[in-house]
This record gives sequence, C-alpha cells and structure tokens, in this order.
Amino acid sequence: MKRWTGFAFAALLLVGLPIGYLAAAGLHDLDAVRAKYRRPATIPFPEDNPYSRAKAHLGKMLFFDPLLSGSRKHSCSSCHVPAKSWGDGLPHAVGEDPAGMEIRTPTLIDVAFVDILGWDGKFADLESVTFGPLTSPQNMNITERELVRRLRAVPRYTKAFAKAFGDKKITRRRIELAIATYERTIVAGQAPFDRWIMGDENAISPEAKRGFALFNGKAHCASCHSGPSFTDGSFQDIGSATGDDIGRGRLFPTSEKLQYAFKTPTLRDVADRGPYMHDGSVATLEDVIELYNKGGIDRPSRSPSIKPLGLTAAEKAELIAFLKTLSAPAVEANSPKLAK
Repeated sequence: MKRWTGFAFAALLLVGLPIGYLAAAGLHDLDAVRAKYRRPATIPFPEDNPYSRAKAHLGKMLFFDPLLSGSRKHSCSSCHVPAKSWGDGLPHAVGEDPAGMEIRTPTLIDVAFVDILGWDGKFADLESVTFGPLTSPQNMNITERELVRRLRAVPRYTKAFAKAFGDKKITRRRIELAIATYERTIVAGQAPFDRWIMGDENAISPEAKRGFALFNGKAHCASCHSGPSFTDGSFQDIGSATGDDIGRGRLFPTSEKLQYAFKTPTLRDVADRGPYMHDGSVATLEDVIELYNKGGIDRPSRSPSIKPLGLTAAEKAELIAFLKTLSAPAVEANSPKLAK
C-alpha cells in the first residue's frame, strides 16, 4: 500500500477523510506537518550583534525619531508603520521626495529570520540595510556625517549609546547595530493559524483547513512560502514583472534564472498588507491568487513552481480563507520618549 507523508497527509486529513481510514492505511499523523510551521521559541541574533535590552531600546529610539531624516519630518516608522503590519499600505514607498520610489515598502515582520534582504537581495544582512534608506535622497535624505553630528548633540542619545555600548562614542556602525537589534524584535503576533497549529481545532474554519491543504499541494505555494514565517528567503521570477527592473538579475546579469527574480516575502499578516508584489502592481489578494492561477509569463527565468494551476472558484476562496488566518491582531507600538 502506498505510504503518504508530510504535506500529502495534511492534504488528505484536511479535506475530511476519516482519521480511522488514514490510520488503517499506515499514514503519518499531523504532528510532523504542524512542526514545520510552529513559531520558534527564540529570536536569532548574530554573534557580532548579540541582543541587549539597552541596545534594543536605543534602536527603538532611533527607529521612531524624525531626527534621522534630512527634513526632520520622517522616521523609519513613517514607512514601517506598526499598525499597518510594519508596512505603509502604499503601492510605492514615499519618503523625503514626494514623487515616491519605484518599489513598495516591505514589512519588517519576522525580518530576524531572513538572511539576505531587499527586494533584489542587495543587502547581506539587516545591519547593512540601515544606511541605504537613510542616505537615499528619495527616502530619508541625510548624510552619515550629519546624522552622527545631530546625535552627538543630544545628551539623551550620548547616554543611550553609552548604556548600549559602554561609552558615548556614536558611529555609523553602532547606529546600524542598534537599529538592527530593535528590528529583529519585530516578530509576528499569534494568529488563528498558530493556535490551530498548536492544537486548537476550532481556531480556523474547515474552509481554511482545505485552503492549507491547497497551499501545500495543488497551488504549490509552500514551495517558496514555507516555514513559520511563510518564506524560504529565496528570489523567484513569478512571471509577472516586466520593464527595466529585473530584480536580482541586476546583481547577477549572467544568471538566466535570476532575471526578474524578487524576494519571496513573508505571508504573515498578508491579508492586511495590500497592494502586493515588489512594485505594488497587484491590488488585492484575490488578484494575487488569480495571477498565480494563470501561471505568469512563460520565459526562461520563470520559477519552475509557477505554472497554470486550474483552481476552481471554490478553491480560490479556500486559499483566501487560509491566508486570512495568518493575520494577528494589529500592533500598537508607541514611540519611546525621543531624545532631546
């Protein structure tokens, strides 16, 4: 008799086959499947930037402080808004330049669990991201020299740096370390899906459970959106992007598979984070499902997981029902008392 494992078992169980039948067939239980999606118990911090409460507090001060922008009107939290799932809900990010940028603000949820960052992966780690937006004329529009000068002139900051690092010296590297430490503490809240994974069978609907089976089966979503953060951190061409922005292909021009490849984002809070794609070109979650259902542009760089799916209307609705279970209650992160 054929032995089913992992996601195949989940698919059978969730569409409602009797557990007794499954046991008689020698099938695995759901524990192995659930374990793949359970939230980790701890947040990983790199050896060269270990967590400390003082450093995280300093990073939070910097994150919410408009002092970090040229005009003193924008902060990191202007684009990464806690109440908007750490994004901004806009098709394109808007900073100091009112014309905006060409890409959408990515969420910071679970950023601690991702190695290479940026829609095209140009940042090797979270620390190296910091001064990209800070010094960008379109974004925060401040020079490293001016930022350090401003911070050194504020007694509360010199005290905070001393508490976090042992002395009052304020440098680019310490700014990077502090902000990255705080950002790693931004993790997904407990969603209905998490309660279900932990054993509460009533936490999500039967429709959502069938959607989870589709997610791991016919719809091929889990081939990239896997694990507790629902991303494997990879870069994929899903067959939708056109034009001059070729994503990771800019960094690897000789790689056929990386042309039009963009970062696979987390699906945490995904129902609340539209519009979608790196350029905000897809308005609704229903439109996203339809895009994947059609299979995208057939070209050499297209991911092998992207192909016409043949989803029915009912199956599309089930996928949406499942994706909605990944939303946790909105976060209200109050900005700390800013330095004066």
